[in-house]
Amino acid sequence: MGEILEGVSMKGIFRFVIPSIYAVSVLSSCNNVGCTDNQNSLPLAGFYSMATKEAILPDSLAIGGVDAPSDSLLLDPDSRVQQLYLPFRSTTPTTKFYIRYRQKALDYPWLIDTITFDYEAIPYFASEDCGAMYHYRITDYNYTKHIIDSVGLTDRLITNIDRETIKIFFRTDETEDTDENENEQPQEIR
Repeated sequence: MGEILEGVSMKGIFRFVIPSIYAVSVLSSCNNVGCTDNQNSLPLAGFYSMATKEAILPDSLAIGGVDAPSDSLLLDPDSRVQQLYLPFRSTTPTTKFYIRYRQKALDYPWLIDTITFDYEAIPYFASEDCGAMYHYRITDYNYTKHIIDSVGLTDRLITNIDRETIKIFFRTDETEDTDENENEQPQEIR
């Protein structure tokens, strides 16, 4: 090792080390460490059984935005998830989602559930690294009750913090018919 350093002067080491330290410090100051991974305010919804209050992985659901531009399918019926992001539109004060049950026994237009959220879109400047985004304050919400039993909010303010703020409870154990004219429904959503 001493042989390698014999031909290198202290001046040569400083010419290499000082620019290297400067380059590392410049590059590290230009990252987005101050910015979280989730740079969008997206409401995260979880799916639950009303009978057990436990999280479920329902199958054969098609979920999308009502009157959304382009293709609004957020969940394909072939996918099974316990949570799903439901993006709000910043240009309107209301966003509406549909849930279509694609199981053979439930695949009827009159059983499509909808959830409507009314909100204020609040511009929010996060930082120089992150830029600007919207936060949403939910002012009201409503839903149909075909297969959905209820919808609850854990927080009305939707920020870019990655946490579940919407809970959708499905009827997973029907013991009595609510309407004699409706088609018979299965006991469980799978």
